[in-house]
Amino acid sequence: MYLRVAHAEANIALLQEFIKQNPLGILTTAIKSAVHPFIQSSHIPFILDVPELNDTNRNSTDDGLEIYGTLRGHMAKQNPQAKVLMETLAATQNEHGDDTIRELPDEVLILFNGPHHHYVTPKFYVETKPTTGKVVPTWNYSAVQAYGKIKVYCDSKSQETSSFIQSQIEALSRQAETSIMGYTGAERPKAWEVSDAPNSYVDLLKKNIIGIEIQIHRLEGKFKMSQEMGKKDREGVIQGFNNLDSDVGRDIAKMVKERGDMKDAQK
Repeated sequence: MYLRVAHAEANIALLQEFIKQNPLGILTTAIKSAVHPFIQSSHIPFILDVPELNDTNRNSTDDGLEIYGTLRGHMAKQNPQAKVLMETLAATQNEHGDDTIRELPDEVLILFNGPHHHYVTPKFYVETKPTTGKVVPTWNYSAVQAYGKIKVYCDSKSQETSSFIQSQIEALSRQAETSIMGYTGAERPKAWEVSDAPNSYVDLLKKNIIGIEIQIHRLEGKFKMSQEMGKKDREGVIQGFNNLDSDVGRDIAKMVKERGDMKDAQK
């Protein structure tokens, strides 16, 4: 990720919360295969487990790599990307003579995008445009990139795989039903649960998916919200987006103000 100082976000807790609020990640792998593409991507909703061992939300592996959380998801076995992951896992297990290995050797990337993004017209810059004209169009957006090595759970006959997938789909359903849909019970509708579906049906579906797990050892965030501009130009951007009279416009305007205020507070 290209990170200008003005746009970079290093607060790990904030980046973790960003992922939880925007759980649909784009998993990208670059793995050599004789029959499948080298670079592949899939949209996957993730659960983020955050370590709670210290105030910085960090942990570390035995080799000293810091861990900023663990992502859990699942993929259809028919997905070509899943096929490459399973193919590589089998090759890795054969190479080491150990069928308990789950982790692949290469790093993967998961991209999480913010809910709103928008084109920024130079007409919004009320100070620089009329003074010098030295402005060009751009795009405002927010994103977080997570990096780590991936573990694959794909043996449908294994209790370890079954337990991992069951736990993951239950946690994912619970997160989506409560945090996204607001189905919390009481005055709200009761959340749908995996146990509401027939066990035989769930077991059949579980045999056709693989579980994936990534320990995050690098986490980068970018909030490109016009904070590099001067205060009057930012005010013009805020007004311009509010004048769009749309949910996206109002959300972008709010983030431009928040990021601009943060920039001013750091001076």
